[in-house]
This record gives sequence, C-alpha cells and structure tokens, in this order.
Amino acid sequence: MNAAPDLHTLTGAYAVHALSEQERAAFERHLARCPACAQEVAEFEATAARLGAAESVEPPPALKARVLAGLGGIRQLPPPTATAGRLRRVSRPAPRWPRTAVAACLALAAALGALAVQQHDRAGRAEARADRQREEQATVSGLLTASDARTSTAASGAAVATVVWSAARGQAAFLVAGMPVLPPGRTYQLWFSDSGTMRPAGLLPAGDGQLLLTGRVDGAVGVGVTEEPSGGSALPTGRPLMLLPLT
Repeated sequence: MNAAPDLHTLTGAYAVHALSEQERAAFERHLARCPACAQEVAEFEATAARLGAAESVEPPPALKARVLAGLGGIRQLPPPTATAGRLRRVSRPAPRWPRTAVAACLALAAALGALAVQQHDRAGRAEARADRQREEQATVSGLLTASDARTSTAASGAAVATVVWSAARGQAAFLVAGMPVLPPGRTYQLWFSDSGTMRPAGLLPAGDGQLLLTGRVDGAVGVGVTEEPSGGSALPTGRPLMLLPLT
C-alpha cells in the first residue's frame, strides 16, 4: 500500500496542474492553513508563467495579409451536376499551352524544386531545434514538479530572473525577462558559484528566455549572470549583473 504524499512537497505539482482531483482537493484544504506552501505556490505559478512567456512565439504581422492575398489564386472545383441519380463533376477541355509557356513552366518547376530542397533542409534544422526546445521544456517542467524544487528570484533594473533547482536531480533552470538587448558579438553567460569560484553553466544570447543550466548543481551556492563575448568565456570577465542564491 502506497503511503500518502507529504502535502508540503506538492506545491510545484499543484502550480502546474499536475495533481489528481483527489490530491488537489486534499492539497487545497492544506493550502488554506499553510502560509509557507501558499508562498511557494505563488512563486511556482510566477515561474510557470515566465516559462510560458519565454516559449511563446508571435506570428509575423504579414502572415494574415499573405493568407488573404493568396485566396484569390485558389481555384474552386466546378459545381457537381446530377446524371442518372448520381452526381458528376462538369468536365472542361484541357487548355492548349504554347511551347514557350511549357518551357517556362519546366524552368519554373526546376527552380521551385531547388527551392523546395533548401526549404526542406531548413525545416529539418528547425524541427531539430524544436525537438531540443521541447526536451528542455519537459526537463524544466519536471524541475517545477520535483518534490524538493526550490526557486530564487532577483531583479536588476527592469530585468527579473528566477532560478528553479532540485538538489535531488542536480539540475537548475534560469528564466529571465527584461534584460537589455546586447550588441552584436556579445552574449549573457550563466555561472554556478561554488563558494566564490565560478564555473560556466551556459549561454543565453537574448535578454528574455529560459536556459537549462549545464553541469550539476552539486554544492553551488548561487547562480550568476555576466556579459561576455560571443561563444562565452572560461572565467567571468566582469562583475556579475545578477547573483541569485541557491539557499
């Protein structure tokens, strides 16, 4: 017989709606009289909201215009007619194409074929990136629902960052919004702080987004952010822009 889970460990799972109906009802009764869990749930919900914002994609503004402009070029099928109790399509004579038009169509088909190959390659790379992003998203979501999940939040100017970590899993994720856009050739680099010694934990080129930190948490006491040259540095070249404690 499985023992009932410790209600204090369900804050992350509750925040991302990962509890069964019975567990949710029991946890909500507990939540009404536990301020510590209420605070953790609020922090996890804020983190989950940042996760969603980091992964959302705004459609190109011209997409609607392109779709509407293309509607006029879509040929409708002829209306069906009844013959002997059955429906049939009205047939039309095939158009006769001059040789120059045929040659032009063949040249266009060849060009479109080459373009299709290029687009297929790009689509394959985009799909691989999407797969990696989905895998990372699943790992970060798993951190939120870990029984020992913890969060740490810090602000610097308009930027707000959160670290989610699990000591049992040895993993941490960094989420940030509002960091200044860096000039070309520069990137944000994440670091684990091992009691003053900084070790690389990944690159975050944009000022908004999320990153599953590379390397294990182990005995790290904090996570820092610095601005570095593209490609990163072996050691920080400046003071941390942010330092979030892992306590």
